[in-house]
Amino acid sequence: MRLDGKVVLLTGASAGIGKEIALLFAREGARVVAVARRMNRLEELAKESTDLAGEVIAHEGDISKAEDIDSMVDFTMEKYGRIDILVNNAGILDNFTPIGELSDELWDKVININLTAPMKLSRKLIPIMEEQENGNIINISSLGGLYGGRAGTAYSASKFGLTGLTKNIAYMYAEKGIRCNAICPGGVDTEIMTTMEPSEFGMERIMKGTANNIRSGSGKEIANIALFLASDESSCVNGDTIVADAGWTAY
Repeated sequence: MRLDGKVVLLTGASAGIGKEIALLFAREGARVVAVARRMNRLEELAKESTDLAGEVIAHEGDISKAEDIDSMVDFTMEKYGRIDILVNNAGILDNFTPIGELSDELWDKVININLTAPMKLSRKLIPIMEEQENGNIINISSLGGLYGGRAGTAYSASKFGLTGLTKNIAYMYAEKGIRCNAICPGGVDTEIMTTMEPSEFGMERIMKGTANNIRSGSGKEIANIALFLASDESSCVNGDTIVADAGWTAY
Protein backbone atom coordinates (compact mmCIF):
# COMPACT_ATOMS: atom_id res chain seq x y z
CA MET A 1 0.00 0.00 0.00
CA ARG A 2 2.75 2.45 -0.95
CA LEU A 3 0.24 4.75 -2.68
CA ASP A 4 -2.70 4.33 -0.31
CA GLY A 5 -5.34 6.93 -1.17
CA LYS A 6 -3.22 8.79 -3.71
CA VAL A 7 -5.03 10.17 -6.76
CA VAL A 8 -3.23 9.56 -10.04
CA LEU A 9 -3.88 10.95 -13.52
CA LEU A 10 -2.25 8.65 -16.07
CA THR A 11 -2.13 9.12 -19.85
CA GLY A 12 -1.53 6.42 -22.44
CA ALA A 13 -3.06 3.88 -20.08
CA SER A 14 -4.68 1.41 -22.46
CA ALA A 15 -1.64 -0.76 -23.20
CA GLY A 16 2.04 -1.37 -22.59
CA ILE A 17 3.80 0.64 -19.91
CA GLY A 18 0.69 2.67 -19.13
CA LYS A 19 -1.45 -0.37 -18.46
CA GLU A 20 1.20 -1.88 -16.18
CA ILE A 21 1.50 1.39 -14.26
CA ALA A 22 -2.27 1.61 -13.80
CA LEU A 23 -2.56 -1.91 -12.40
CA LEU A 24 0.51 -1.65 -10.17
CA PHE A 25 -0.51 1.71 -8.75
CA ALA A 26 -4.03 0.44 -8.05
CA ARG A 27 -2.56 -2.64 -6.41
CA GLU A 28 -0.67 -0.27 -4.10
CA GLY A 29 -3.85 1.57 -3.12
CA ALA A 30 -3.99 4.42 -5.63
CA ARG A 31 -7.11 5.76 -7.32
CA VAL A 32 -6.06 5.95 -10.95
CA VAL A 33 -7.85 7.91 -13.65
CA ALA A 34 -6.64 6.06 -16.73
CA VAL A 35 -6.76 8.09 -19.94
CA ALA A 36 -6.43 6.90 -23.54
CA ARG A 37 -8.27 7.11 -26.84
CA ARG A 38 -9.42 3.47 -26.84
CA MET A 39 -12.29 3.33 -24.37
CA ASN A 40 -12.92 -0.39 -24.89
CA ARG A 41 -9.41 -1.18 -23.67
CA LEU A 42 -9.75 1.19 -20.74
CA GLU A 43 -12.96 -0.53 -19.68
CA GLU A 44 -11.19 -3.89 -19.78
CA LEU A 45 -8.41 -2.40 -17.68
CA ALA A 46 -10.89 -1.10 -15.12
CA LYS A 47 -12.42 -4.58 -14.85
CA GLU A 48 -8.98 -6.07 -14.18
CA SER A 49 -8.57 -3.72 -11.22
CA THR A 50 -11.83 -4.71 -9.51
CA ASP A 51 -10.21 -6.82 -6.80
CA LEU A 52 -7.25 -4.52 -6.16
CA ALA A 53 -6.79 -2.28 -3.12
CA GLY A 54 -7.25 0.88 -5.17
CA GLU A 55 -9.22 1.44 -8.35
CA VAL A 56 -8.85 2.29 -12.02
CA ILE A 57 -11.39 4.65 -13.56
CA ALA A 58 -11.56 4.82 -17.37
CA HIS A 59 -11.66 8.20 -19.07
CA GLU A 60 -11.54 8.57 -22.82
CA GLY A 61 -9.29 11.37 -24.02
CA ASP A 62 -6.84 12.47 -26.69
CA ILE A 63 -3.89 14.43 -25.31
CA SER A 64 -3.34 16.12 -28.67
CA LYS A 65 -6.57 18.08 -28.07
CA ALA A 66 -6.56 20.96 -25.59
CA GLU A 67 -10.22 20.41 -24.72
CA ASP A 68 -9.51 16.78 -23.79
CA ILE A 69 -6.63 17.84 -21.53
CA ASP A 70 -9.00 20.20 -19.71
CA SER A 71 -11.64 17.46 -19.55
CA MET A 72 -9.39 14.80 -18.00
CA VAL A 73 -8.17 17.17 -15.29
CA ASP A 74 -11.65 18.51 -14.55
CA PHE A 75 -13.06 14.97 -14.42
CA THR A 76 -10.42 13.88 -11.91
CA MET A 77 -10.88 16.95 -9.72
CA GLU A 78 -14.67 16.61 -9.72
CA LYS A 79 -14.43 12.96 -8.73
CA TYR A 80 -11.65 13.12 -6.14
CA GLY A 81 -11.03 16.77 -5.30
CA ARG A 82 -7.26 16.49 -5.73
CA ILE A 83 -4.54 15.12 -7.98
CA ASP A 84 -1.41 13.88 -6.24
CA ILE A 85 0.45 12.31 -9.14
CA LEU A 86 0.55 12.98 -12.87
CA VAL A 87 2.12 10.36 -15.13
CA ASN A 88 2.77 11.66 -18.64
CA ASN A 89 3.11 8.32 -20.38
CA ALA A 90 1.34 8.74 -23.73
CA GLY A 91 3.67 9.08 -26.68
CA ILE A 92 4.33 8.12 -30.28
CA LEU A 93 7.37 7.13 -32.34
CA ASP A 94 8.56 8.77 -35.54
CA ASN A 95 9.51 5.77 -37.70
CA PHE A 96 13.22 6.51 -37.14
CA THR A 97 12.86 9.31 -39.68
CA PRO A 98 16.05 11.39 -40.17
CA ILE A 99 15.81 15.12 -40.78
CA GLY A 100 16.40 14.78 -44.51
CA GLU A 101 13.16 12.79 -44.81
CA LEU A 102 11.17 14.61 -42.12
CA SER A 103 7.86 16.25 -43.06
CA ASP A 104 6.33 19.18 -41.23
CA GLU A 105 3.29 17.01 -40.53
CA LEU A 106 5.29 14.29 -38.75
CA TRP A 107 7.34 16.85 -36.81
CA ASP A 108 4.22 18.68 -35.59
CA LYS A 109 2.45 15.45 -34.64
CA VAL A 110 5.35 14.00 -32.63
CA ILE A 111 6.23 17.26 -30.88
CA ASN A 112 2.57 17.90 -30.04
CA ILE A 113 1.98 14.51 -28.42
CA ASN A 114 5.39 13.84 -26.86
CA LEU A 115 6.24 17.33 -25.60
CA THR A 116 3.47 19.90 -25.91
CA ALA A 117 0.80 17.69 -24.30
CA PRO A 118 2.92 16.89 -21.20
CA MET A 119 3.69 20.61 -20.92
CA LYS A 120 -0.01 21.52 -21.07
CA LEU A 121 -1.01 18.88 -18.56
CA SER A 122 1.76 19.90 -16.19
CA ARG A 123 0.88 23.57 -16.61
CA LYS A 124 -2.76 22.88 -15.76
CA LEU A 125 -1.87 20.82 -12.70
CA ILE A 126 0.82 23.04 -11.19
CA PRO A 127 -1.67 25.52 -9.64
CA ILE A 128 -3.63 22.59 -8.19
CA MET A 129 -0.48 21.05 -6.74
CA GLU A 130 0.67 24.43 -5.40
CA GLU A 131 -2.62 24.82 -3.54
CA GLN A 132 -2.23 21.28 -2.18
CA GLU A 133 1.41 22.10 -1.28
CA ASN A 134 2.24 18.70 -2.68
CA GLY A 135 2.48 17.07 -6.08
CA ASN A 136 4.45 14.61 -8.15
CA ILE A 137 4.95 14.57 -11.93
CA ILE A 138 6.49 11.56 -13.65
CA ASN A 139 7.40 11.82 -17.32
CA ILE A 140 8.03 8.70 -19.37
CA SER A 141 10.88 9.83 -21.58
CA SER A 142 13.44 7.66 -23.39
CA LEU A 143 17.11 7.08 -24.07
CA GLY A 144 16.15 9.09 -27.14
CA GLY A 145 15.94 12.07 -24.78
CA LEU A 146 19.55 11.60 -23.69
CA TYR A 147 21.35 10.31 -26.78
CA GLY A 148 21.11 11.20 -30.45
CA GLY A 149 21.14 7.79 -32.11
CA ARG A 150 18.15 6.02 -30.59
CA ALA A 151 15.34 7.41 -32.75
CA GLY A 152 14.50 9.80 -35.56
CA THR A 153 14.79 13.56 -35.49
CA ALA A 154 11.32 14.46 -34.20
CA TYR A 155 11.23 11.83 -31.48
CA SER A 156 14.73 12.71 -30.28
CA ALA A 157 13.91 16.42 -30.18
CA SER A 158 10.63 15.78 -28.33
CA LYS A 159 12.25 13.63 -25.67
CA PHE A 160 15.23 15.93 -25.21
CA GLY A 161 12.64 18.65 -24.71
CA LEU A 162 10.79 16.50 -22.18
CA THR A 163 14.03 16.01 -20.26
CA GLY A 164 14.49 19.79 -20.12
CA LEU A 165 10.87 20.29 -19.10
CA THR A 166 11.33 17.76 -16.30
CA LYS A 167 14.38 19.46 -14.86
CA ASN A 168 12.93 22.94 -15.14
CA ILE A 169 9.70 22.02 -13.34
CA ALA A 170 11.69 20.20 -10.66
CA TYR A 171 13.85 23.22 -9.92
CA MET A 172 11.20 25.90 -10.21
CA TYR A 173 8.71 24.21 -7.89
CA ALA A 174 10.97 22.31 -5.48
CA GLU A 175 10.14 24.72 -2.65
CA LYS A 176 6.42 24.26 -3.32
CA GLY A 177 6.46 20.56 -2.39
CA ILE A 178 6.30 19.48 -6.05
CA ARG A 179 8.66 16.93 -7.58
CA CYS A 180 9.20 16.06 -11.23
CA ASN A 181 11.28 13.19 -12.59
CA ALA A 182 11.65 11.29 -15.84
CA ILE A 183 12.17 7.63 -16.66
CA CYS A 184 14.32 6.95 -19.73
CA PRO A 185 13.80 3.37 -20.94
CA GLY A 186 15.89 1.75 -23.63
CA GLY A 187 14.05 -0.80 -25.73
CA VAL A 188 10.76 -1.93 -24.20
CA ASP A 189 8.58 -4.76 -25.47
CA THR A 190 5.32 -2.96 -26.24
CA GLU A 191 2.92 -2.90 -29.17
CA ILE A 192 4.08 0.57 -30.22
CA MET A 193 7.08 -1.05 -31.93
CA THR A 194 4.82 -3.21 -34.10
CA THR A 195 3.02 -0.25 -35.67
CA MET A 196 6.04 1.42 -37.24
CA GLU A 197 6.96 1.69 -40.89
CA PRO A 198 10.58 2.72 -40.36
CA SER A 199 12.75 4.80 -42.61
CA GLU A 200 15.23 2.45 -44.27
CA PHE A 201 18.11 4.87 -43.83
CA GLY A 202 17.16 5.84 -40.28
CA MET A 203 16.70 2.22 -39.24
CA GLU A 204 20.08 1.26 -40.69
CA ARG A 205 21.86 4.02 -38.77
CA ILE A 206 20.13 3.26 -35.47
CA MET A 207 20.73 -0.49 -35.69
CA LYS A 208 24.49 0.11 -35.87
CA GLY A 209 24.38 1.13 -32.21
CA THR A 210 22.37 -1.79 -30.87
CA ALA A 211 25.00 -4.53 -30.85
CA ASN A 212 25.65 -4.12 -27.12
CA ASN A 213 21.99 -3.89 -26.14
CA ILE A 214 21.64 -6.84 -23.77
CA ARG A 215 17.85 -7.09 -23.87
CA SER A 216 14.63 -5.15 -24.01
CA GLY A 217 12.80 -4.25 -20.84
CA SER A 218 9.20 -4.98 -19.96
CA GLY A 219 6.33 -2.70 -19.12
CA LYS A 220 6.27 -4.15 -15.60
CA GLU A 221 9.91 -3.21 -15.04
CA ILE A 222 9.25 0.40 -16.03
CA ALA A 223 6.11 0.43 -13.87
CA ASN A 224 8.19 -0.59 -10.84
CA ILE A 225 10.43 2.44 -11.35
CA ALA A 226 7.37 4.66 -11.68
CA LEU A 227 6.05 3.24 -8.40
CA PHE A 228 9.28 4.17 -6.63
CA LEU A 229 9.11 7.71 -8.01
CA ALA A 230 5.43 8.01 -7.10
CA SER A 231 5.96 6.84 -3.53
CA ASP A 232 7.37 8.75 -0.56
CA GLU A 233 10.40 6.45 -0.71
CA SER A 234 11.81 8.72 -3.43
CA SER A 235 11.11 11.95 -1.54
CA CYS A 236 14.64 13.27 -2.12
CA VAL A 237 14.67 12.41 -5.84
CA ASN A 238 13.78 15.46 -7.93
CA GLY A 239 14.76 16.54 -11.43
CA ASP A 240 16.34 13.18 -12.19
CA THR A 241 16.37 11.05 -15.33
CA ILE A 242 16.41 7.38 -14.41
CA VAL A 243 17.80 5.20 -17.17
CA ALA A 244 16.34 1.70 -17.53
CA ASP A 245 18.23 -0.04 -20.33
CA ALA A 246 19.73 -3.23 -18.82
CA GLY A 247 23.20 -1.75 -19.21
CA TRP A 248 23.00 -0.72 -22.87
CA THR A 249 24.57 2.69 -22.27
CA ALA A 250 27.04 1.47 -19.64
CA TYR A 251 29.47 0.55 -22.43
